[in-house]
Amino acid sequence: MPRFAANLSMLFTEVDFLDRFAAAAEAGFSGVEYLFPYDFPVEEIRARLDANKLEQVLFNLPAGDWGKGERGIACHPDRVEEFRAGVDKAIAYAKVLGNTQINCLAGIRPQGVDCATVEKTFVENLRFAADKLAAAGIKLVMEAINTRDIPGFYLNNTRQALEIREKVGSANLFLQYDIYHMQIMEGDLARTVESNLAAINHVQLADNPGRNEPGTGEINYRFLFQHLDRIGYQGWVGCEYKPATTTVAGLGWLKTHNAI
Repeated sequence: MPRFAANLSMLFTEVDFLDRFAAAAEAGFSGVEYLFPYDFPVEEIRARLDANKLEQVLFNLPAGDWGKGERGIACHPDRVEEFRAGVDKAIAYAKVLGNTQINCLAGIRPQGVDCATVEKTFVENLRFAADKLAAAGIKLVMEAINTRDIPGFYLNNTRQALEIREKVGSANLFLQYDIYHMQIMEGDLARTVESNLAAINHVQLADNPGRNEPGTGEINYRFLFQHLDRIGYQGWVGCEYKPATTTVAGLGWLKTHNAI
């Protein structure tokens, strides 16, 4: 079975963020991920990881004002300096937390900017981030997100992500493949992951529709977990879903699939 990481931005929200590390460990998880660590002292997060024997798996580069609806700034030509400062901030956190990969959110395509400029900005920002992270021993991943949940999100399918990756031309840029988002945007999940396995460094999951836990929707997760093993996927699978009821009540799928 794949290694599963609890996404603490989505799971165990019944308790405060810093208390979710203990909740994840008690539930049987050995790794955690979340959207952002930047609202908390890095030493405090490190202490929670150590106290609960958890591995820090993934977080995102700073992505603008999340509370106001921003979902990344990497494709925004007027935010390049802010993006680059965010890369430095993420590296500082990652070094303390032992985090070896960071995700870049492209963002919602800015209005009034031509396609060529948006793509050029995104490519150049990814190249900058990939180089800086490589020097720190950290991998960069980028995530395609469906345009139903986030209308206008710039990076929204695997083909586009692969084309962007080729234009960046960095050996330190990989894909984060979110099964939920890509079921909505393209389907053909098993074949897509297998065909592009060398480019995929992280996987996330949720069922569709509803973005709830596996077993609540149409995706055959029992098959997909076996498929990931069969094709030799070595990375983590982040559980980035919204529990249908409570987190603990919805964790039965882990035992059903012999995941933990």
